[in-house]
Amino acid sequence: MEASHVSQNGNPCDPTALLAKLHINKKTIPNENTPNKAVNFTTNPDGEKKREKYLTAKYGAHQMALIRKRLKVEMWMFDQLQELCESETESSNDVDIDLDEILDIEDEIQRKIFVRKILTDSKSSKEIINKFVDELLERAKTL
Repeated sequence: MEASHVSQNGNPCDPTALLAKLHINKKTIPNENTPNKAVNFTTNPDGEKKREKYLTAKYGAHQMALIRKRLKVEMWMFDQLQELCESETESSNDVDIDLDEILDIEDEIQRKIFVRKILTDSKSSKEIINKFVDELLERAKTL
């Protein structure tokens, strides 16, 4: 014997009739097919520092090669300045050589004068400073 349930409108598969018979409110049943659209923002109860957010960009292979080349020269320059100022009481942080300013100067002699002027307070020998300036300008030409 097969039991069949027929709703008031005559449709045996009408879910509202089944829900009414079971005394269940239709709104209380969560629909598993629809995603929850609520956004829950949580605060950090431990008071931890917020995570830093960085904007990243994707560069082409050529552009990345140029960036790496430039960074290599910048890091070399930083290391050399550390060595030049190592024996001095002042730190190398006081010496700031902007590679862009050097590249903006077109004349080679003016570039040398510009860099030597920045290093006038250095207590390193003139020979070491001249070697640094010459090597820096050679590396700057590759950029």
